[in-house]
Amino acid sequence: MTIEAGLPATSTAPTARQLWTRARGITLAVVLLLAAAVATAAVRSTDRHGELDPRSADPYGSRAVAQLLADHGVSTRVATTLDEARAAAGPDTTLLVAVPDLLTTRQQDRLHKATAASGGRTVLVAAGSWSVERLVPGVIADPATSSRSTLAPDCALPEALRAGSADTGGIRYTTTHLDADACYPSHRLATLLRVPAASGGGDTVVLGAPDILFNNRLGKQGNASLALQLLGSRPHLVWYLPSLADTSATHNGDQKNFLDLLPSGWLWGTLQLFIAAALAAFWRARRFGPLVPERLPVAIRASETDEGRARLYRKANARDRAAAALRSATRTRLAPLVGVPVTQAHTPEALLPALSAHLAGEGQTLHSLLFGPPPGDDAALVALTDQLDALEREVRRP
Repeated sequence: MTIEAGLPATSTAPTARQLWTRARGITLAVVLLLAAAVATAAVRSTDRHGELDPRSADPYGSRAVAQLLADHGVSTRVATTLDEARAAAGPDTTLLVAVPDLLTTRQQDRLHKATAASGGRTVLVAAGSWSVERLVPGVIADPATSSRSTLAPDCALPEALRAGSADTGGIRYTTTHLDADACYPSHRLATLLRVPAASGGGDTVVLGAPDILFNNRLGKQGNASLALQLLGSRPHLVWYLPSLADTSATHNGDQKNFLDLLPSGWLWGTLQLFIAAALAAFWRARRFGPLVPERLPVAIRASETDEGRARLYRKANARDRAAAALRSATRTRLAPLVGVPVTQAHTPEALLPALSAHLAGEGQTLHSLLFGPPPGDDAALVALTDQLDALEREVRRP
């Protein structure tokens, strides 16, 4: 049984140095992006630590407001669960809800029932459309926010008139309550509403922005005066900081999912990016009609292609591949001349007996010539080429 000698493969895979050269630009860009993201997250986490927390002295905390209220005899207590907030509702208590949009619909309904007839005051800070329509029926949050942060009162509410201009710009509201006080308007929509309760003598204040409660904004405009008057109308203040860890948020069937927590702008932006990507893919991949041949600007002779390929083989010292190509082409041309199908031209058991019968030569010599090992140097490769040419001429001789 004749066994074809294996040809050693010449590796064309890129080296580690080449891979690094190609990828170092992208790697550097990714590292810079990650570093910028980490730095931004660190800076923002430092600035926003304890936001709207009356125990926090950070710029966005509210400890200064709590201290001023304490100087005026108003006690401040922090509640982190819905049950604590509902239990604290009463005629002598002001209940401040820091982030109403974190509450589920069931929590909102339970909180509204507890405060509607309590006789106290409820202050909702930056309540969006998710929460304000349940906590204060008849009040609607406008999708567009105020373009200005400092606004004039422009209403008859005594607290607003005494405070004057304040940083209330933020979410804007409309209401169907005819007896409501609409203050600090922006483009005719109020950023502060006071809605009297239907019974019990209490009221609800909806504040469009939390700026007047921040430590770093309390000394600006009439922020301190407005905050003290809104939160100091009762002797006790319960500062409710809703938390996702509150067990009352998990005992309902309409718990907010991840998409509900994302601002609507992110969802619309993602949709626009998806549409843009689809259009770009269609633009780059479009092909109208059937394929048509394209004339080359320059005619290239076949000999030039052969010479170029030979130079590449020589530059890479790929004598094995060059010899394999020469032998394969010779076998393909010889097979029809000796009556062997082209499909069996590269099978020694089919081609060599037919050649031996045609030439009356030695099968072992023909096997070494057509299926032998690769040449060891350039001289041996040239000799192999000459021998293959001589063999083909001999077979073609009449």
